[in-house]
Parts: sequence; structure tokens; C-alpha cells
Amino acid sequence: MDKTKSPQGLTRRQLLSTATAAGASFVVGAGFIAAPNAAWAMETSALKPETFATLVQMARDIYPHDKVGDEYYVMAVKGYDTADAAEGVEAGIAALNAAARGKGFGSYLGTGWERDRVDILRGMEDSAFFQQVRGGLVTGLYNQKAVWPIFGYEGSSFEFGGYIDRGFNDINWL
Repeated sequence: MDKTKSPQGLTRRQLLSTATAAGASFVVGAGFIAAPNAAWAMETSALKPETFATLVQMARDIYPHDKVGDEYYVMAVKGYDTADAAEGVEAGIAALNAAARGKGFGSYLGTGWERDRVDILRGMEDSAFFQQVRGGLVTGLYNQKAVWPIFGYEGSSFEFGGYIDRGFNDINWL
């Protein structure tokens, strides 16, 4: 069997171009997930690709930043794609999808409007799963050095003598 083709006979390039033409928010295949703009792609090992795609959307809805690309949210939740975490994450995403269906949507990922997804999340914000994901995102997203310039954070200043002499008053977004 040709290693560049999936069992369905599609190469990754064909899969991406088909999904991009269809306007999909995520491309999901057997163990494979990608953004339609091909800004990021990854293979999942323990989670179903649909679960991982939903987790990425959930992360974006919990901490929405228009200037932060999906690839940073992917890195923030990548740690949930383990055998130890998979059962809890799959159950949490199943509950999230059930809540979406209860509001008349097919799934959380299929809910088109952000305000509707946020409403679904508010309904489960007291759950252990939501709190685990929300708490993990604080460090998973904001500890990525590649994200810091987007927010105007220059990093640690201790080794440079502190913030008073290095960027204390140059923040232009406050």
C-alpha cells in the first residue's frame, strides 16, 4: 500500500483541498485533523479526531483571542491526547455535544455562532471537565513564548534588571 495515501485512497493534500473547498471548519480523517487553511495539522493518538477538533474549538471559545491562531490552541490542548486522559476527555466532549443537541444543534463543533457555543459552555461551567480544561488553558495557552508578542509581553525581565528600566511604560494596548 502506498504510504502517502489513506485507506480511502486520498492523499493528505487531496483531503485538505477537498475540505477547504467545502468550507469545513476542521478536516477530520482517521486519526488526522487539520485546519482548512492548512495553518496546522496533527495526528491524534488517543483521542478521536472529532473530539480533538471539538476540544480546540472549546479552548478558543473559553479564551477567545482573534489575533491568536488555532495552532496555539492546538498546542495548548495537545496534552489531553494521551491514553490516561482520553476516557475523561471523550466523556466530557460527549457531554458537551449532548448539551449542544439539547439546544437544537447537531454538535458543539457544528454550532455556527460563537454566542450559542458560549451559552452551551456556560451551562456546563461548573462541571469538573470544564474546570479542568479552563484551568489547563491558563498555562497551556499563555505560557507559549510564541504567543507573548501577540499580547505585547516581552518575557521575563528579571535577568535584565526588572521592568522599571525595561518596558514598564511602553504598553500601548491598555
